[in-house]
Amino acid sequence: MYDYMRSALTLFAQPVRLFRTYPLHALRSDFFAGITVGLVLLPQSLAFAILGGLPPVVGLYSAMVATIVGALWGSSSLLNSGPTTTGAILTLSVLLPIAPVGSPEFVTAASLVAVMAGIIRLIMGVARLGMLVTFISDAVAIGFTAGSGLLILFNQIGPITRISIPLGANIPTIVVETLAKFDQVHWPSLIIGGLTIVIIYTIPNFTRTLPASLLSIVIMTFIVWVFDLEQQGVRLMGEVPAGFPPLAQLPVDIQLIGQLANGALALAIIGLVEAIAIARAIAGYTGQRIDSNQEFVGQGLSNIAAGIFSGMPCSGSFNRSALAYQAGGKTALTGVISGITVLIGTSLLNEILTIIPRPVLAGTLMVAALGMVDHKAMARVWRSSRGETAIMVATLALTLTLPLQFAILIGVVTSLGYYLIRTAMPRVEAVVPDSEFRHWEAAHGKPMCPQLLVVDLQGDLYFGAVNHVEEQLLGLLERQRSVRYLLLRMHSVNQCDVSGIRALETIRRTLRVRGGDLYFVRVRASVMHRMQISGFYEQLGAERFLDEDKAIEFLFHRVLDPAVCIYECDRRVFRECQELPKQLLPGPVALPLLDGKPPAQITARALWEQLHTAQPPQVIDVREPREFQRGHIPGARNIPLAQLPLHREHLPTGPLVLVCRSGRRSLRAAALLAGRTPPPLVLEGGMLAWEAANLLEAVEEF
Repeated sequence: MYDYMRSALTLFAQPVRLFRTYPLHALRSDFFAGITVGLVLLPQSLAFAILGGLPPVVGLYSAMVATIVGALWGSSSLLNSGPTTTGAILTLSVLLPIAPVGSPEFVTAASLVAVMAGIIRLIMGVARLGMLVTFISDAVAIGFTAGSGLLILFNQIGPITRISIPLGANIPTIVVETLAKFDQVHWPSLIIGGLTIVIIYTIPNFTRTLPASLLSIVIMTFIVWVFDLEQQGVRLMGEVPAGFPPLAQLPVDIQLIGQLANGALALAIIGLVEAIAIARAIAGYTGQRIDSNQEFVGQGLSNIAAGIFSGMPCSGSFNRSALAYQAGGKTALTGVISGITVLIGTSLLNEILTIIPRPVLAGTLMVAALGMVDHKAMARVWRSSRGETAIMVATLALTLTLPLQFAILIGVVTSLGYYLIRTAMPRVEAVVPDSEFRHWEAAHGKPMCPQLLVVDLQGDLYFGAVNHVEEQLLGLLERQRSVRYLLLRMHSVNQCDVSGIRALETIRRTLRVRGGDLYFVRVRASVMHRMQISGFYEQLGAERFLDEDKAIEFLFHRVLDPAVCIYECDRRVFRECQELPKQLLPGPVALPLLDGKPPAQITARALWEQLHTAQPPQVIDVREPREFQRGHIPGARNIPLAQLPLHREHLPTGPLVLVCRSGRRSLRAAALLAGRTPPPLVLEGGMLAWEAANLLEAVEEF
């Protein structure tokens, strides 16, 4: 507990670490980058406040406070916190049912919900829940961002045309209202807004060092002032109070807090996803390591501070963060200076801010909204996965039709549900070697071994997936009735719980009933540990866990029944099958029982001793000639199993010992010679046992 408290307290010491380790050589770069970002933040904060249905000054207060606090307590050096398009429109969606837009109650509720969202983020950071943002898929984020962009775009039709449209109306309503009131379009305002959009898209063709949005606002404000277009009905920003943000009069109203709870949770989640995604994107250029928990704390404190000082909910801004990087910013001091720039600029440029045309800000927001619809990212999701495409499209549709807090929460739940379904139904695929015997590939109707089934498990064996995996494996065994051995390739199985162990035990019991067994290759350390502590590893034995490069060779020569390979199977699935002699019999050769008992066997050492007596037994090797020539018992006679019935009457009358590679063909040969007196013996373990005993072998030239 002490260690946890100490660890949590270190999250609040970030400003101390920042200034203690600050590189003085970065001061000049941070200073100029901070001023550049601050000059862009100043008009953006005004526009985003208006987008959220709040007085412009609320955006300024948020920009001053949240930017500085987020920079000091955040993890990213260049993430710029403050008002954002997504946060503004989500705030409007949350507050519309609470109070009339622009009323004192509406403004107070905005500050209160900012504090509530900040507290949620702060708690998540202190509780070390930074990993939770990984459960929100890119499909949800892309769909929500695109939907929010479209909402912002359509919501600016009213300010840019001066058509009276209800604030927060959905897109169909906006389209209907615009068409119905098209004769009320204020053309000077529309032209001003349209020219703003043209300038923003034109400036990057000449220079990318200057912020296009800021330049467009300066140029169009100058044009409106010179031609006195206010007299033509173009609306201006109006009075902007200067000075430090005042403390908000936050009400302690349990009913209001309850009404804002869902919205605060949505704001907290969306803001965190937005901030972490931007921080990681910028870190891809700077190489910085991002601490999600520290960023949660930074975003939480920045929102709490913004709410206390009469601001609105805030998050990280991608365009300002990217500008900070492009302008040469090095550390978090860039964000601090950008916030101070807004504070000073509000005092020094107060008169200029009052004459900024509202259609200009609307045009700026339209460009920002279009930038939120990431066509490339949407196309990538569309091409990559049907499931993620459905989630993206559903989130986009919900964003356009439902209140944003519900849209994102439904999108997150859908994404988690898709993840659970996908992990609960891992692929269980039978595989065979490719034509060059170098890789494994899906069987898909290709010839398979009648004795050995090789299966890829492509997912974790946890309680939610075991039923699916067990059903799939049993289904494969049901379709391959002759299979007695199963080799599981476990390289994609990272976790296995008790339920997974029980499923493997069920599969093994099924194989044991068939007279076979279960083998594994490429078992990860975490899964092996679970098998060991559960007793499953000891139950199987170490010999069931094979080296992948030698697994098929071992199973082919030591486990599989060569009688099936030679006399019953016309397939050559594995590399080891290629030179195997095939001599198919009219029907299957079953393992025998003589008078209800298996044939008598003799050990390799006992046979060696009998061969050196006065009356040695006759050894009949029932392997194929090529196998026999590579090494056999001295004095043995080679009669392949398929030809044994033809030689039955010509065999010596004395004792016989039947020999093959491992003993299986010898057992079948003994069945073919049933009724003989004395009954033939079978060399236990075949030539493998003879070789293991280091007994003499004869090798023939061939």
